[in-house]
Amino acid sequence: MNVDFLAPVKSLVLAHNELLPKHSLGRSIRIHTEKGDVPDLENAQIAIIGVNEIRSEITDYNGAIDIQAIRLELYKLFSGNWHSGIVDLGDIEPGNTLKDTYYALSEVTADLLKKNIIPLVIGGSQDLTYAMYRAYDQLEQMVNLTSIDSKFDFSSSDELIASNAYMSKVIMEQPNNLFNFSIVGYQTYFNAQEEIDLMEKLFFDAYRLGEIINDVTVVEPVFRDTDLVSLDLTSVKAAELGYAANTSPNGFDGREICAIARYAGISDKVTAFGLFNTGETLQSAQLSAQILWYFIEGFNYRKKDYPYITNINYNKYIVPLEDMDICFFESNISGRWWIEVPQIENLNNKFKRHTLLPCTHSEYLEASNGVVPERWWKAYKKMLI
Repeated sequence: MNVDFLAPVKSLVLAHNELLPKHSLGRSIRIHTEKGDVPDLENAQIAIIGVNEIRSEITDYNGAIDIQAIRLELYKLFSGNWHSGIVDLGDIEPGNTLKDTYYALSEVTADLLKKNIIPLVIGGSQDLTYAMYRAYDQLEQMVNLTSIDSKFDFSSSDELIASNAYMSKVIMEQPNNLFNFSIVGYQTYFNAQEEIDLMEKLFFDAYRLGEIINDVTVVEPVFRDTDLVSLDLTSVKAAELGYAANTSPNGFDGREICAIARYAGISDKVTAFGLFNTGETLQSAQLSAQILWYFIEGFNYRKKDYPYITNINYNKYIVPLEDMDICFFESNISGRWWIEVPQIENLNNKFKRHTLLPCTHSEYLEASNGVVPERWWKAYKKMLI
């Protein structure tokens, strides 16, 4: 790993950390300090990285951020019965240009991914998601990206890369390794109808805020099929964040956003997580820390029950339809469900890992009544494009 990109955690944070109880999270994390080197990554499974970058060309986020305040609040929390090794690699400071920052973050993220270590990135504006996505180029795989946001973050210009428009760059720039994009918690009045139509045209998945508030479990399968998660803290309602800059009256509450973060952590497939637009209020720092805590807790409860890992820990159900059979798999470990998308002849090797899709028990029941799940059709059509 190129340690030149990483600045140590600030001494003020370290001084506070020394005063914490011995069972607090900060006392068990290996930290990059000014007096020491970057922590040894052996046995590390999660790496915290701060990126203090908000210089998007055009951005709807002009508030200050305080990554050190989030660290202070995270270090204070007590860990559960966890087995994961956690390191805090410090901060990637803003480069001379935005592209310099993107390059540094992409390289650090790629190095961690190759070592099977999950980068836990605290930002900064959400366009940093683009840099994390580009890190997967070095892994030569298709990527499923999920954004927890009230907006789609598309732009009408393919040259624009900004906090409120980074997804256009992700979709249009080569090499295009994006297999699926899901947005969790979008609010219709913040998005043009053309953007909503584009999501449908590309067979991407969009879940409205109201749909999730009604039943937060509806998005659990989304994260089970996600590689990279990008969480925009402004998707949380203003009152929950101490009315931080650029927040809105409507959004997730604290319990909902922490449940979503836990879903991301417990997913066996999620390999990178970013928390962006974290604000400058004490309340937003506290909630940011709790979101990270729930992601880490979820990671420590991963089931590793993907159906093809073993032949004894799942039940297979075949649903005969009019012109085809659809196979479902139920885990005996967790009770979770998957649906199989049939292989397409001469399919690009990059797509082969997407032939099993997470689903719900209710989708199995619907298929038993002759209704093919929408997620099955979308995945099948994407493979034909």
